[in-house]
Amino acid sequence: MIVSPPRLAANGEALGAIARVAFIGNSLPRRCGIATFTTDLQQAVAASRPTIETAIVAMNDHGETYSYPDTVGFEIGDNRIADYLDAARYLNEGGFDIVCLQHEFGIFGGTAGDHILALLSRLKMPVVTTFHTILSEPSHAQRKVMEQIARLSEKLVVMSEKGWEILQSAYDVPARKIAVIPHGVPDVAFAEPEASKAKLGFAGKSVILTFGLLGPSKGVDLVIEAMPAILDRCPDAVYVVLGATHPNLVRHEGEIYRESLAARARALGIEDKVVFLDQFVDRDMLLDYISMCDVYVTPYRNEAQMTSGTLSYSFGLGRAVVSTPYWHALELLADDGGVIVPFGDSRAMGDEIADLLTNDARRLALRRRAYASSRAMTWEQTGKLYLALFDAVRLRDQLALVEPARRRLIERPAMPEARLDHFVAMCDDTGLFQHAIHSIPDRSHGYCIDDNARALLLACTLDHAGLGTVPEAMTARFAAFVQHAWNPDKARFRNFMSFDRRWLEDSGSEDSHGRGVWALGVCAANDRSSSRQSWARDLFATTFPAAEAFVSPRAWAFTLLGLDAYLGAFPGNCDAERLRHLLAVRLIERLSATETKGWPWFEDVLAYDNARLPQALILAGLATGRPDYTEAGLRTLRWLVSLQTTPQGLFRPVGSDSFGRRHAPPLAFDQQPLEATATISACLAAWRADGDGRWRSAANTAFEWFLGRNDLGIPLVDVSTGSCRDGLHPDRANENRGGESVVSYLLSVVELRNMAAANGPHAEAEPAARFESLNATDH
Repeated sequence: MIVSPPRLAANGEALGAIARVAFIGNSLPRRCGIATFTTDLQQAVAASRPTIETAIVAMNDHGETYSYPDTVGFEIGDNRIADYLDAARYLNEGGFDIVCLQHEFGIFGGTAGDHILALLSRLKMPVVTTFHTILSEPSHAQRKVMEQIARLSEKLVVMSEKGWEILQSAYDVPARKIAVIPHGVPDVAFAEPEASKAKLGFAGKSVILTFGLLGPSKGVDLVIEAMPAILDRCPDAVYVVLGATHPNLVRHEGEIYRESLAARARALGIEDKVVFLDQFVDRDMLLDYISMCDVYVTPYRNEAQMTSGTLSYSFGLGRAVVSTPYWHALELLADDGGVIVPFGDSRAMGDEIADLLTNDARRLALRRRAYASSRAMTWEQTGKLYLALFDAVRLRDQLALVEPARRRLIERPAMPEARLDHFVAMCDDTGLFQHAIHSIPDRSHGYCIDDNARALLLACTLDHAGLGTVPEAMTARFAAFVQHAWNPDKARFRNFMSFDRRWLEDSGSEDSHGRGVWALGVCAANDRSSSRQSWARDLFATTFPAAEAFVSPRAWAFTLLGLDAYLGAFPGNCDAERLRHLLAVRLIERLSATETKGWPWFEDVLAYDNARLPQALILAGLATGRPDYTEAGLRTLRWLVSLQTTPQGLFRPVGSDSFGRRHAPPLAFDQQPLEATATISACLAAWRADGDGRWRSAANTAFEWFLGRNDLGIPLVDVSTGSCRDGLHPDRANENRGGESVVSYLLSVVELRNMAAANGPHAEAEPAARFESLNATDH
């Protein structure tokens, strides 16, 4: 999470911003996954903010010492309790703002690693702990250590939804204390494997790869057993097992396990097809090996694998992955991101690997899906998420020192004003431009009724709320655009107009027609000009009947919103009343036809402006006294809001990458302002319907997405000009600031400021991080 703008402490200094972070964990050049993770995380956080200072407190194992880089500021011998106490003094005296502990069983000394508690209990700054392993059935000693770490930590980070669930169910950790941040992956280009194969000596081979510290739990023997069947279908296949034997295994039994695997390959007559590379490779070499493989395999034997860095890296490099169904794999490879085979089933594993090696189209499709899905997991993004979490924890820690009255002022930043500078700049004497290149209007794409109808709606809403005024000449232009868009020959609105004022079609989409009707209904009810009200009322009466023939649920919803405004000001129009009931019933019927358990929605897919559908039903139910309309709207909105709320309690709108995916959970990107605005409006309608303050909290959370409380921690708006970026990509904000985006943001500002003015700014309940409490009413 990120808080913007910076808040001030009583002494006038900025609150929240982190200056120094220390990471406790293993560190490179120690050879293990935790060392790689800790080092990568430290580097990612350091790169996220040029002014931040970072250091690592490194754990040494069994008396070993390592040639650490300068980033390691302190070393702890795992079984030397005095070192833990000295490390606490080092951290307290070093002015660190946050300590981030990387917890894994086996790297700390004492019973179940309880020596680390002596360090944590002495720290004076907040602790954020990343749990790399979360046991669902821990021993008594393990449970005691986990519970103590949870108590001593301000926030707990897990890398999967399963970890989020187990911390609550097995350890009674409240949901608000847990954040889900995925394992980071290197940000490298999508590439074919041939160049890396040639570099590493595997040219002309079909390469299967497993990487990681070798041990019986990794299941490498299952792939060896499958190799004869794979070779029958793909004779040039080779299985590369990259990685040293786990140090603990070597310490207790030497290389017996590795030798047994080599012996089994010889017994099967495939010793030349199984290549053991007994080495710990550095990051660059690892990326070369992963890049060269055609299929990456994680054949683990136990489902209780919460996180696999090797799986994350292979997924992030766009490899085709075959895996057993351990927890992390089930989540990461969902939605056809990889192939899952049963535990211990070497035949199924061989069939899937062989099929991928011999089916280029399937393998490439799998690779592309994995690469696209992993862009939100790059180390750059992971570093930003951790730093935003650190900032939020630091802010809460500082607020605890501020007197209660002062704290209330600090915790509730003022809602931005509806600044119109950019909105005005995006208009000319025809109307509002569709697009912009950065903040400069893009004339090449011209205009559309979608955006000019929204602009007319904004002008009327802003003035009616008493929160500002769009210049009269501009409001008149928006109205003129809507009037000119009406094509009486087709009895439909046209949508797209070129910069030279040529219509590009005789009639637009049903949805664009619905938006025109919606704007006219609001204009007829709220415009400051009585003459323009009369014009809007006449054109509304002419245009709304077309919606009866529409088949688009969104066109129905937009028309219902226009009817709600119009009939609220001018009740008694029988045709309008009849159409309102007709369209509301159609939405109810669509819901009945498509709803399934776990999918209470009007369509088999999610698309754009989703929240307008339940909003339209809620308002229709309130206006007509039909509780069935209202209940259906509230129920579907609860489900939608839960989908759009991250485990960290952030708003994550349904991304455009999700459009058209049948009965599938939404993908994270690309995120667009339109969805936030629709959700805000719908939640406020729901709050008016049932008075539950959590709807207002959900609306505020959606608005904070504009201000930077989002997956990337990037503000979308410049509050000084009122400009709004066009959305969030997996790795950055879209710097273009088009008409739809600026109007969406300003409409939300007006609606929330109007709500606060009418009902008081503090009449809301505590936000529900995942909205379960509202969903509970469905059962």
